Amino acid sequence: MDAVVRQEAKAAHPKAAIVTTCILAALAGLMFGLDIGVISGATQFIQADFKVSDSMIEWIVSSMMLGACVGALAAGWMSATLGRKRSLMFAGVVFIGGSLFCAVAGSPAVLILARCVLGVAIGVATFTAPLYLAEVAPEKIRGAMISTYQLMITTGILLAFLSDTAFSSTGNWRWMLGIIAAPGVLFLIGLFFLPDSPRWLLMRGRRDDAQVVLARLRGDEAVVKQEIAAIDEQLKTKQHGWSMFRENGNFRRSVGLGVLLQAMQQFTGMNVVMYYAPRIFKDMGYDTHAQMWFTAAVGLTNVLATLIAFGLVDRLGRKPILYVGFTIMAIGLGVVGTMMSLGIHSRGEQFFTVGMLLLFIVGFAMSAGPLIWTLCSEVQPLKGRDFGIAASTFTNWATNWVVGVTFLSLLSGIGNAQTFWLYGGLNAVFIVITFLLVPETKGVTLEQIESNLMSGKPLRAIGR
Repeated sequence: MDAVVRQEAKAAHPKAAIVTTCILAALAGLMFGLDIGVISGATQFIQADFKVSDSMIEWIVSSMMLGACVGALAAGWMSATLGRKRSLMFAGVVFIGGSLFCAVAGSPAVLILARCVLGVAIGVATFTAPLYLAEVAPEKIRGAMISTYQLMITTGILLAFLSDTAFSSTGNWRWMLGIIAAPGVLFLIGLFFLPDSPRWLLMRGRRDDAQVVLARLRGDEAVVKQEIAAIDEQLKTKQHGWSMFRENGNFRRSVGLGVLLQAMQQFTGMNVVMYYAPRIFKDMGYDTHAQMWFTAAVGLTNVLATLIAFGLVDRLGRKPILYVGFTIMAIGLGVVGTMMSLGIHSRGEQFFTVGMLLLFIVGFAMSAGPLIWTLCSEVQPLKGRDFGIAASTFTNWATNWVVGVTFLSLLSGIGNAQTFWLYGGLNAVFIVITFLLVPETKGVTLEQIESNLMSGKPLRAIGR
């Protein structure tokens, strides 16, 4: 077997293999982004076609998150039993079917059910893809590679916004919802070219296969042996996530941190902009045509700003970028709320308010968007990683549902300005939480993070 590994290492092009593998896996984020973006542009046409209230629109939008909660819970077992690759393939098949189901829905109730099915696929994918990326990427570029996942989410949102804009002239929301099945097919095809996670292969006792995969991804026989030895050390005890959660206080701390981080990401207010952007621009005084184009501008800003994190996460670290991002988001939403309170009367005031909303998008896309997923995949110990990431991903979708199902009600209940001030204030609170609890994990191996956690170091120090 050593000869095979040596041959694979010599023939490998590790940089190309790593980048290609991570991009293909991160395409799971593209599916997530497509669904976020497509429903944003479709809601006004669905509401007009079915003649339903804002409350029903909230349920149509947020039902996907309920399905994603189920998918996230099931994904822990699936990724451990079937493997990361096969779990992503399952998500791809269900995503394609769910998209087509949405397109043919004949009533609001059926559309809600279809979006629940679609959500199951998204829940499995959002659990499995960051986990897979963390396990195949070397620690030196792990942050950047996991950030490709967020980049794909933002790219999917942009593509969906552009698609919605193209279909808005006809108001054909069925095409808006159904067209995203096509990228799902491409994602499914790409999965056939991915290797299994070497960590998962070792967990299943497939040592030879793991060595071959690592040889292709690392291109250095010595590095392969070192990484295999480090993983072997952690695999002396099998995964016991639930029993570990009940018995080990240090593991409960890492699970709690992952849950908190995902709640923070959702309560920044980013997804209310993604889900309801046309409605927000309508309240700023724009007509339907302008609403769709400004929504597309939101998507483009999201993509471009994500590249900031992509380039800086492994140089500056996680915490400095989070500080900057939460500060920008607090200021952006605070100003948007103030402008809505004072009243937006002139064209200049409209553009200024849009600019502040786009500033908020920049703050999220460069920080909490990609880095929360990165941190959640890094802080969980290997023996409980599936359970820990399942808990944090479930929290992401549960809080996502809360945000989606309450935004329009908040607008009508406490007012536009107060709603944006609320989310702006939460971002200010998240600056303090980041200082007190979030560790800096730049350039630290997953094994060292686990060692620090289990030795009882404070959460903010487990990356040292």
